[in-house]
Amino acid sequence: MITEQQFNTELDLIIKNAIREDVGDGDHSSLACIPFSAKGKAKLLVKDEGVIAGVEFAKMVFNHVDSNLKVETLIEDGSHVKYGDIVFYVEGSSQSILKAERLVLNAMQRMSAIATKTKSFADLLEGTKTKILDTRKTTPGIRALEKWAVKIGGGENHRFALYDMIMLKDNHIDFAGGITKAINKTIQYLNDTNRDLKIIVEARNLQEIEEILQSDAVYRILIDNFNYDDTRKAVALIGDKCLTESSGGINENTLRNYADCGVDYISSGALTHSVYNMDLSLKAI
Repeated sequence: MITEQQFNTELDLIIKNAIREDVGDGDHSSLACIPFSAKGKAKLLVKDEGVIAGVEFAKMVFNHVDSNLKVETLIEDGSHVKYGDIVFYVEGSSQSILKAERLVLNAMQRMSAIATKTKSFADLLEGTKTKILDTRKTTPGIRALEKWAVKIGGGENHRFALYDMIMLKDNHIDFAGGITKAINKTIQYLNDTNRDLKIIVEARNLQEIEEILQSDAVYRILIDNFNYDDTRKAVALIGDKCLTESSGGINENTLRNYADCGVDYISSGALTHSVYNMDLSLKAI
């Protein structure tokens, strides 16, 4: 997994690029009608229900735009919120508040939606050993925010990107000439480059699982698009030789059934690619 420093670098890049994109050479709407010296206060108002996420990120945005802005937090990340709740107050330069407004709202609306969906999935897994994972099916450019939201909602992060874990999927296996060749080439590559990366291998059927298990280097087997019966057989076959992960179109209706098959993880792209933003507003007071 990526380091804390790498993650913070991603967040800094997101803020800088978003401000560049949104502000350009100036917020001319504010510059035209609001004096530079004007002070103001605004509240983050909830007009929806779910799990709030992005409060800490909002603080980072406000600080980046204007370190003199003061934020009073009333509700922390990961808390359940309802219509009418006030999450925080921000106070200081009116121009600065308006400059940060859209980025704060866009990020928090998206993050809160993801955290809310993740919490609903995590609740369905209550009482099992199975953990819910996100995927790389994220919005380009803001992956760090979306994976942060999954953690806030009670899920766990899969690999962050292509560089922090090896994942041999069907195309890698086919291009490499088969599972055994793909695994052996990967082991050799890691040795040659002196890299310490965990290896996940995707299996399309029980025969491929048997072949994967011939190697002791595999950290987790991705049991992809299996039905319930074959998933149970796969889990029994793998035993404690490595970790197990189910994936492939798993949704709220099938999640618990796959967990009951005994897998360690279930990964779902829907956590990040199929959500509706939470309705939030930043209102001057």
